[in-house]
Amino acid sequence: MKRLFLTLALAATSMGLYAQTWTTDKAHSRVGFTVTHMMLTDVDGNFKNFEASLTAAKPDLTDAVFELTADVNSINTDNERRDGHLKSPDFFDAAKFPSLAFKSTSFQKVEGKKYKLSGNLTMHGVTKPVTLDVTMNGPVTMENQRGKQTKVGFRASGQLKRSDFGVGSTGGMSPVSDEVELKINGEFARQDAVAAGK
Repeated sequence: MKRLFLTLALAATSMGLYAQTWTTDKAHSRVGFTVTHMMLTDVDGNFKNFEASLTAAKPDLTDAVFELTADVNSINTDNERRDGHLKSPDFFDAAKFPSLAFKSTSFQKVEGKKYKLSGNLTMHGVTKPVTLDVTMNGPVTMENQRGKQTKVGFRASGQLKRSDFGVGSTGGMSPVSDEVELKINGEFARQDAVAAGK
């Protein structure tokens, strides 16, 4: 029994020692969304300021853990007046809830490059589970002026109801659809191996 416990402990330690952290290439990443206005037209937006990372021990990233935070005050829909309204207590209430966060709980392969990413989204002070459809491209190793670098790209999409998070009104007079489509693109670069706890 002691030997089994020691073996499991060593295996867990080994996985931690060889975990890889991947950081976002923000020039090629975007956290966006789409809503429907007056049941007529789609309006796109995004969060300009965000941080995202993933950690994985397996080379194929099937054990990847994703984390993302976004600054609600950086919301951008190409309309200053609308952006101000979205930051107000009528919607996100950015003064009280200045950020939103996501942390994955599972990353499961469906087939080929297709995956299901599940996790907990915290927005407007409410935490709910969400599931996204993901396409993964890579990882690939390339060489540039800084030497060799391994990168991977993800395209994630899914839907949520803003009413589940208490964002905005949902009465018949609301000009904005309750359904929100998420559109997230992320390019990540692998960092050096990190030891557990460091």
